[in-house]
Amino acid sequence: MSAHLPILQILIPLMAAPFCVILRHRDIAWLISLIVSLACFAVSLLILDQVLTQGVISYFMGDWPAPWGIEFRIDVVNAYVLVIVAAIGAIVSLYGRHSVNKEIPKNRIYLFYTAYLLCLTGLLGMTATGDAFNLFVFLEISSLSTYAMVSLGKDRRALTASYQYLVMGTLGATFYVIGLGLLYMMTGTLNIVDLHDRLVGMDGSIRTLQAALAFLTVGLSLKLALFPLHLWLPNAYSYAPSTVTAFLAATATKVAVYVMLRVFFTIFGVDIFEETGLANVLMIFAIAGMFVASTVAIFQNNIKRMLAYSSVAQIGYIMLGISFLNATGVSAGLVHLLNHAIMKCTCFLAVGCIVYRMGTVRLSELNGVGKKMPWTMGAFVIGGMSLIGVPLTVGFVSKWQLISAAFEADMMPVAALILLSSLLAVIYVWRVIEIAYFREPTQNTGVKEAPLSMLIPLWIMAGAAIYFGIDTGMTLGIAEIAADMLVGGTP
Repeated sequence: MSAHLPILQILIPLMAAPFCVILRHRDIAWLISLIVSLACFAVSLLILDQVLTQGVISYFMGDWPAPWGIEFRIDVVNAYVLVIVAAIGAIVSLYGRHSVNKEIPKNRIYLFYTAYLLCLTGLLGMTATGDAFNLFVFLEISSLSTYAMVSLGKDRRALTASYQYLVMGTLGATFYVIGLGLLYMMTGTLNIVDLHDRLVGMDGSIRTLQAALAFLTVGLSLKLALFPLHLWLPNAYSYAPSTVTAFLAATATKVAVYVMLRVFFTIFGVDIFEETGLANVLMIFAIAGMFVASTVAIFQNNIKRMLAYSSVAQIGYIMLGISFLNATGVSAGLVHLLNHAIMKCTCFLAVGCIVYRMGTVRLSELNGVGKKMPWTMGAFVIGGMSLIGVPLTVGFVSKWQLISAAFEADMMPVAALILLSSLLAVIYVWRVIEIAYFREPTQNTGVKEAPLSMLIPLWIMAGAAIYFGIDTGMTLGIAEIAADMLVGGTP
């Protein structure tokens, strides 16, 4: 059975999704999604252990060897991302029952769980596959199901947000396919490792190669919401159901970052960054996103929208680490994949608890909520401190690693900008704390704490934000191994 773990990771959610439609019962659909998510998490841990102890896993579909057949190829990099996606899926499934029942019409709940399982299938497939076109297929599976989940929000603006996301996502996918087509024209292969082997030694000044890199970069930047190609993200996060927002914020953009890492380092290699100057372009956009998005977040009255712009800024931190082109910077970006997933999932799950009890996401209506929902807001504060980068939280680990990478690259001004941008996070996080704890409640006097079934997953994430901020041996250690593999050019 252990030999078939890579395909089981994909088949379990894919085969479970139709049962939600067939049975059409919201509680059974939730139970199916919970069992499947926990199973995927267990499989991802087994895969990571197998990779760390035995090396790279190659799984050939139908026993057709690569590059002729489709290959699932799992190394430390994507095993690490698989665990992130599956863990968040398990937590969100455990959390989501009450929240989904509250925010989604009863007759559509089974459709939500169907779309969720398909989205999980797509994200895990994108991470595990070793075939660049098969990656596109899984990308479309996850994207189409995501559009459906976003549209299930009660606010009519969820439909507009979903449509905007669809248009931007389609543009991103189109750019990706064009770039992939150009690579296929040059190499005659779609296998990622085979692409790397055939591009080795090829002159980086070849216009077709540069065009392929440009199309792939723009397409994936749209998918991961890199500033200024982030316009779909604030509305999608703001108007989607709370469970959907928490899941997408912690997984979808992270998988897109992983795909970009694969394209940059595994397919093209580090040298092309220097030949094209792409690293400098990424650094400029990353820093701009860190400041612009954080500044916009300060002035938001919708707490979901505030956190959405915060996500754009945090994606800037991840891309900044990658743009340093050294192992320390890439490891900072990789560890921030996990850390940002933890901190942002914590914040959005807390917001989901607030929506469940108060039915609002407007800061002006949350006066004194910290006194009415102390456990919920306590977890939010931990997530907020992580966003700032307070010591003993996961956010501090990421920013310390980023600053170390800046010093290693002899970029002292960039290190100063990282610290300065963190001060902007202090402002918008403090706005929430001030409203929640230092203002007297003006309405909703009957508000009480969220159900225990929502608080337990919330505090698992909040606890992780503290635990992995203190004990960095596993997370940072795996990120450093993965970064050495990527920067070293190991396919």
